[in-house]
Order: sequence, then structure tokens, then C-alpha cells
Amino acid sequence: MPLAPVNTRCDQVAVLVLADIAPAHRLWGWSRIVKGPQALQGHKQLAFAKVMGSGFEGGFGLRPSVSRQGLFAVFQSLDAADEFMDQSDLVHSYRQRASECCVLALRAWSCRGSWDGTALALSAQQAVAGPVAALTRASIAVRKASDFWRYAPASQASLETAAGCQLAVGLGEAPFLRQATFTLWDSVAAMDAYARSGPHLEAIKAAAQRQFFTESMFARFVPIRTEGTWKGRHYG
Repeated sequence: MPLAPVNTRCDQVAVLVLADIAPAHRLWGWSRIVKGPQALQGHKQLAFAKVMGSGFEGGFGLRPSVSRQGLFAVFQSLDAADEFMDQSDLVHSYRQRASECCVLALRAWSCRGSWDGTALALSAQQAVAGPVAALTRASIAVRKASDFWRYAPASQASLETAAGCQLAVGLGEAPFLRQATFTLWDSVAAMDAYARSGPHLEAIKAAAQRQFFTESMFARFVPIRTEGTWKGRHYG
């Protein structure tokens, strides 16, 4: 599928916050998930936001994590995204209350599908070299959930050992049915090699043939800012 043209006047930037909440602050962490996007109300030029839990140890299985979570927010300008990352009480609280926290700013160069009816605007040229990121999210049809989850373990195992994968985390708005995966790669070639082979390719084909999803979105990004620590690895 050809890429949509990039709107050179578009300055949209997505921010992803990954946090492993420290034991003393777990109640605060759970309250973030319960409150959800309401916690971001009032931030300038905020276009979209989701607060999500994670799988066990940040993975993709059915067992939830008691500490790891993520926040995904889209701002209409880089200035607004930078202000959120650097000055917001919410991001500061995540950093203060987490044993690990990683914050990334991203510009989309490809987006297929939507998330609750919202598609990302393209604000970057297609990546040629350097690190790239991908976000895949899906609303899983209730009747197809058991079929979908048969493919998850093998796909997860292959991702954890995939060449060129710097970071991978499973996220979810709701258990079992509203899932997302975020990955950071050394290059487009490394990302494509994983996506187009092995268990992941089998899962993609099955999802298309059996119509596992009622809505889905697949976006690719150029990271413009990455800082913090995740699973013992420092970024930035």
C-alpha cells in the first residue's frame, strides 16, 4: 500500500511514557489506569490520549503486570509535546514514582487504520536509516479472542530474540480485548525482517483471514527524543 503524502505543515508528535511503578507507589499507579486520559485534561494541544496496563514483566501474555504501565499521548506540535515531557506534573510524578521510566517522542511516517476512530497525522518523511519505532493496536472481536491468543506466545518469543529490536512492550487498555504492542528497532530492515517472517507473519495472516479485529492501527515512527531506562537498558 502506498504511503499517504506527508503534510509538511503538520507538526504532530506522539509521546509514549513507559513506567515500572515502585512498590511503595503501586496504589498511585493503579489510580492512573482507573483515571485514564482524564489525568491529561488541560494540556495544551492534546489531540488524543490513552493510559494502559501491561503484561507480566512488560510482555504480551494474558497475565497482567502489577507495576508496569504506559501512557500514549498525541500533541499537535513539538513545543506542546516538549512542554508535556519536561514540565507536566504527570510525567514528573511517573519519573518520581517509578523504579524505571522511559519517555519517547515520536513522529509518524506511516499509519494504517485508527484507534477509537482516530488516525495519526504524518509529520515525518519515511525513515531511511537509524532507529525506527512501531505501534500496533487492536480491538479484538469477543468471539475471536481465544483464536487470537493462540498466536501470542510464539510471536512474543520470536520478538524477544529478534535481531535489531532495542525495546518491546505489550500494553493494553482492557484485558484480553484491547491490546497494543510498541517496539523500537535499530533500522527499518530489522523491523521488516521480523514483521515478514516466522510466527509474527503467521499471526498477521491469521488475523486478516479470520477477521480477529473490529478495529486496528499500525503506525511507524521516527523517534526524535528517547530518554530514561527500561528493563535495565538506558536510552538517550
